[in-house]
Amino acid sequence: MASIDAAPSPPQRRVLEAVKRHGEATADELAVSLDISASAVRQHLAVLRSAGLVEATAVRGQTGRPADRYRATRRSEPMFVPGDDVSVELLTLVEEEDPAMVTRVFERRRRRLVDDARDEVDARSVVDRIAQVTELMDAQGFLTDYERIDDNHYRINLHNCAIWSVANRFGQACSSELEFIRGVLPDATVERVTHKTSGAHTCAYDVRIDD
Repeated sequence: MASIDAAPSPPQRRVLEAVKRHGEATADELAVSLDISASAVRQHLAVLRSAGLVEATAVRGQTGRPADRYRATRRSEPMFVPGDDVSVELLTLVEEEDPAMVTRVFERRRRRLVDDARDEVDARSVVDRIAQVTELMDAQGFLTDYERIDDNHYRINLHNCAIWSVANRFGQACSSELEFIRGVLPDATVERVTHKTSGAHTCAYDVRIDD
């Protein structure tokens, strides 16, 4: 059995990422999306489960043996963060000195991210810019994708939180991410519809293109 502190192997990490992107999935569903055998997926899931990175719920009411549906735990959130850009400890010290300074720090960070993103997000179409914003956030460790809901209505899904420890301590972090997306998509109405800190599998943002 793997140690709870051991880093997942590359194949285990791939399975964990697939679980996070699905939200919830059975081993058979993961096997299809990963193009590997279900038995191999179950072996990786067993290790991830013993490490506290995934949990399972038996789904009854079907013929045959109940199928376990797997979902990632909160412990998995830091696994996909490319670097520690902000420190809870430092922000806590700043808050002790000047609580208003924390809000100003996050606002300055948001403005910097928007300015940097605008240099990279150069598409004229709002839809193309949604795709580019998704790619940028995915590269930052958010495991991001987007989907088309209907005409002029899209949803950006963040399957991982790249600033999980900070977001749990400072609500300004989540507000900053929302305002970042709004800043890069000024010709759309952006609202957060699900929130990982509230127990959802994703942070999801509805994007409605303004007429």
